[in-house]
Amino acid sequence: MKVIITGATGMVGKGVLLECLDHEDVSEVLSIGRRSLEMDHPKLKELIHKDFSEFESVADQLQGYDACYHCMGVSAAGMSEAQYTKMTYDFTMALANTLFELDKDMTFIYVSGEGTDSTEKSRTMWARVKGKTENDMLNLGFRQAFAWRPGGIIPLRGIRSSTKLYQFFYDYFMWLLKLIKWISPNSVVNTTQIGLAMINATRNGFHGKVVRPRDILLLANK
Repeated sequence: MKVIITGATGMVGKGVLLECLDHEDVSEVLSIGRRSLEMDHPKLKELIHKDFSEFESVADQLQGYDACYHCMGVSAAGMSEAQYTKMTYDFTMALANTLFELDKDMTFIYVSGEGTDSTEKSRTMWARVKGKTENDMLNLGFRQAFAWRPGGIIPLRGIRSSTKLYQFFYDYFMWLLKLIKWISPNSVVNTTQIGLAMINATRNGFHGKVVRPRDILLLANK
C-alpha cells in the first residue's frame, strides 16, 4: 500500500507518518509539505510544495497512491473566517479534487475535529468551516472517504505539537488529559492509535463516514 500524508511536521501528521513507516503493509509514503521533514527512511519520499491552493502542477507526482491522509491543519485563533477558510476548506478541496481526478478508487481521510458542525450553521466559525469541508470532501465520490474527529489526543513517541499553545497545554496539563482518559476512556486517543486506525480503515473499510474517538480506538485494534 502506498500512501500520501500532509501535515507530517505537525503532531497528528507526525504520528501517522511514523506508524505508516513502521507498518509492514505500507510500502511507500509520500509526504507533501512546504518544508523538508529532514528524515531519512527507505519508504519515505518528499514533495516540497509551496502553494497548497493548487496541486495540478504536481499531479504527475501524485499518481499511483492508494490513500491520502490529509493531516494538515491550523488553529483558528486570531484568524478571520476568510483566512481560516482558505487554509482549511480551500487547501483540502484543492488536494481532494486533484486526487479524485487521478484515482477515485483511493481512500481519502481528512483530519477534522470533535465539535465540527455538519449542518454548517454553528455560531462557531471553525466548526462551520470544518463542517463544510467534511461535507464537500465526503460528497466528491471517492470509493472510501472519512472525516476523522479524534477529540483529545495524547502524543507518543516523542512527538510535540507545532502549535505553541497546544504544546504548552501538553507540557503542563497532560495530567488533566490523562484524567479525562481515565474517567471517559473512549474520549481520548493517542497518535499511534490514530495512525493505525487510518491504515486499518484503508485496508478493511469502516461502516461510518465520520470517525470519532470510540471508532478510532476500535479501528486501531483491528
